[in-house]
Amino acid sequence: MSNRISSLETLCHSIITHDPESNLHLLRQAYHFADQVHQGQFRSSGDPYIVHPTEVAQILANFRLDIASIIAGLLHDTVENTPTTLEQIETLFGKEIAQLVDGVTKLSQIGFKSSAEKQAENFRKIILAMSKDIRVIIIKLADRLNNMRTLQYLPEYKQKNIAQETLDIYAPIANRLGLGSFKIELEDLCFHYLHPQACFDLKQKMKETQQRREDFLEEIVSILDPKLKEYGIHSQISGTTKNDYAIFEKIKRLSTEGEKFYEMTSFRILVDNITECYKTLGVIHATYKPVPGKFKDYIAMPKTNAYQALHTVVIGTHGEKIEIQILTYEMHEIAEIGILTEWKHKGKRFDLRLRKSEEWIHRLLEWQKDLSDPNEFLETIKIDLFKEDVFAFTPQGELKQFAHGATPIDFAYAIHTSLGNQCVGAKVNGKIVALQHRLKSGDTVEI
Repeated sequence: MSNRISSLETLCHSIITHDPESNLHLLRQAYHFADQVHQGQFRSSGDPYIVHPTEVAQILANFRLDIASIIAGLLHDTVENTPTTLEQIETLFGKEIAQLVDGVTKLSQIGFKSSAEKQAENFRKIILAMSKDIRVIIIKLADRLNNMRTLQYLPEYKQKNIAQETLDIYAPIANRLGLGSFKIELEDLCFHYLHPQACFDLKQKMKETQQRREDFLEEIVSILDPKLKEYGIHSQISGTTKNDYAIFEKIKRLSTEGEKFYEMTSFRILVDNITECYKTLGVIHATYKPVPGKFKDYIAMPKTNAYQALHTVVIGTHGEKIEIQILTYEMHEIAEIGILTEWKHKGKRFDLRLRKSEEWIHRLLEWQKDLSDPNEFLETIKIDLFKEDVFAFTPQGELKQFAHGATPIDFAYAIHTSLGNQCVGAKVNGKIVALQHRLKSGDTVEI
């Protein structure tokens, strides 16, 4: 009992640190209510069930979400796993919290023909809920993260099934919302369960190359730091080792054995403003020879999840390829916690990030209306999550964003419904193409 009280007090301390005006009385009520209704229930680890919702709430508190989200995290399994009703939740804790709990509650009472249908319909429910309140998916991600952290207590077949679902759906959703820290931890946990031997081998390789990577980092910093200072650029340079799953995927993609230790590391340079991002790029390219075709300007053309940075690859003094990311401190924060900056900086909205998330959710809503077959719906979602969106221009230079696989017909409808209805032909980059032609980022489209 003392451990549970300690967990509650740790949770309260985390909340009060970033939001002194939070309603801790209501939070304590929620905790004791959840503890009571989950009495007699235990996790596979043998822990009392209340440990799980408390840890979910702690994850949300660590990311500085609002008190309603944290309380919903405490209560998220009460309706699904106990006789508690949503009406009770609303009566005791209010309509806002009840709606959040409802959004993350699975459709466990409905009979489904297959597990795929159940998975698809549960995901449809989440899409509808998060279209009304984005916090629903954040709570769901925190729930999944805690489940992944305790996956070792389940049978192996369940470990693999849950890990695969997480890798297919939840990690990519975290990526779409710009939640880099969620994505990385989820991917690495999935990697551990889906490819245990490869995970073990990679960790061994990382240990073997640690000193060489540290020496490599020191050498690059010793060259770049004085160069940037010479041009009056205040910067913070750090070497960032890619997460285990990202290294594994890169090794597969390049068909190498991972013997090039520097390919496990990239360099991040943080500066004060956008102007200094481009100045820093100039200094780097004047110092090292850039690799053709490897420069990406995600500041001018942000990623789908609103990630912004300059990426370049240059050739080092020993012939090695050096990956470098240049971004502002604010861009770095958005890359780490994405849409959660909405709650961290109250009153300060990152409109680009929010707009892109809303556009993506709107697209999911359209698909869930149009695709009745659960397998087709789920596969469409998975493909969309793994593909970057396409950015194309009107002849006047206006930028339009589309899902991967978009055609001139999609482009026409994006301009206006009547234009889509009347569309009989299209030009892409000045050349006539079929209406089924797949657009690529950077295309200029004329209907």
